[in-house]
Amino acid sequence: MARFLSPLLRGTTYTRLLHLWVPMLLVSVWMFIDPRRPWVVALLVIPVGLVAGVRTGEGVQARWMLTPGKENPGFSIAPSVTRRDRLRTVVWLEARLLLGAAATFVCVWMPSLVYDLVRLSLGHPSGLVAWSPSPHWSYALLIPFPLLALYGGVVGLGQLVTVAARALLGPSAAERLAALEERTERLLERTRIARELHDSIGHALTVAVVQAGAARAAGDPAFTARALEAIEETGRAALEDLERVLGVLRESERPASGRPTLAEADRLLESARASGALVDAELSGPLETVPGPVSRESYRILQEALTNVLRHAGPVPVHVRVGVEADVLRLEVRNPLAERLPGPGRGSGLRGIRERAALLGGQASTGPDAGEWRVRAELPLG
Repeated sequence: MARFLSPLLRGTTYTRLLHLWVPMLLVSVWMFIDPRRPWVVALLVIPVGLVAGVRTGEGVQARWMLTPGKENPGFSIAPSVTRRDRLRTVVWLEARLLLGAAATFVCVWMPSLVYDLVRLSLGHPSGLVAWSPSPHWSYALLIPFPLLALYGGVVGLGQLVTVAARALLGPSAAERLAALEERTERLLERTRIARELHDSIGHALTVAVVQAGAARAAGDPAFTARALEAIEETGRAALEDLERVLGVLRESERPASGRPTLAEADRLLESARASGALVDAELSGPLETVPGPVSRESYRILQEALTNVLRHAGPVPVHVRVGVEADVLRLEVRNPLAERLPGPGRGSGLRGIRERAALLGGQASTGPDAGEWRVRAELPLG
């Protein structure tokens, strides 16, 4: 019995009931205008549902009143974009009116019927029905039935409107794809952060511990000086890597659509020029039409390539080529070879370039070629 009555103790039950009553305010106003045609309200909401922003308002109401306090209620608060979204909003408004009318009927007439049955059982005449049944104590046996109907209306209609809202106000296929893309982007960035922290900071700490232990055991001032110099150099490189990783962390709260894309490549190139690199860039093709994931990952690949140039080669001439063709994006970064090469398979940045390209179904290569260090990437656009 306690489990049966538990929904009546939840605040959600009554916020859902209030949500069902809200559209009845519009019906009540219309009844003052033309009480003979209450169905006109159902026609009026059709053009209202076609307005793009109505879907946002309905989604916000559903979140607040149907599933208050729930983190992922399953309702979209984005405006209607496609014709399907608008039609779903219209159907939702009609369903909300219908369920609201049912809830109002139950909440008004069931308590009235209980009151009338109590009067009849106590010997008083009925004031509810036209045929005026004779008072009798046996009417008391019927009292539980309208109470059960009231319970079913309050609890059941609240659950039904929540199910309908999830079906009609839930994310569209495009919105689910965007959410999946954003979630994938966050996972990719977290994986990259973990990899770079492990490779960079772990390497620096290992070198520092080994060099410090060797210097203490050697007891040679010259060796100690060289060890301290190695520790300083490794620590400085690790700090640079850490700053770069923290930059990614600061961006991790931004949605995927707010991340930099190839359309902002000029800003990246100017930053490299300000750091001393002599950048010769050639950007061709409609960069703004490149799909979001490809454009963002290409930006990261270009950023990583330019960062490696500045770190390993210093202020040297850099040739950047980015071209958008019919079904592929080609990216190339070339610079003169430095005295100390990163090596074909080393460096988390180089691995990151290849991994980013592979995740998008493309390919990337890094390494020396004809006296230059080259980074090449080919990413499919479809």
